[in-house]
Amino acid sequence: MKIENRKALYPIGIVAELLGIHPRTLRIYEQEGLVKPARRGGKRFYSNNDLQWLRCLRRLLTEDGLNIAGVKKLLTIAPCWEIRNCDQEIRKKCPAILNFPVPCWDLVPRACQEKGQVCSECEVYLRKKNNVMMHIGCRDLDEEPEG
Repeated sequence: MKIENRKALYPIGIVAELLGIHPRTLRIYEQEGLVKPARRGGKRFYSNNDLQWLRCLRRLLTEDGLNIAGVKKLLTIAPCWEIRNCDQEIRKKCPAILNFPVPCWDLVPRACQEKGQVCSECEVYLRKKNNVMMHIGCRDLDEEPEG
């Protein structure tokens, strides 16, 4: 049975246990904009994609010597308007451009919120994480797990 990699399945306690970290660490990553778990009934739920990203994030922080600010910098290298190839009219009033280098998912209100888009499912958010993962040798999000 194939499980959709973007489907939020795992509560914070399970994810913390799988990663060998404290749930508070996951909350810090969320506060810093490094992960955007789904919310249901006030609880956080993480997808398989989130787990893969968090494993790579832990590698960046513990093995590769980056700090949270360094990871955030990596995620802002390719701005969202370039990923989406927005036209000039949209760019003139885009909050992501006006507030650059703050990532679009850290803006309030979020740049694409009016479209009803959730950050954890947004092509920009996923592509930025995929780019970082590719450069450090982690597999892409949505790729089938090995085994």
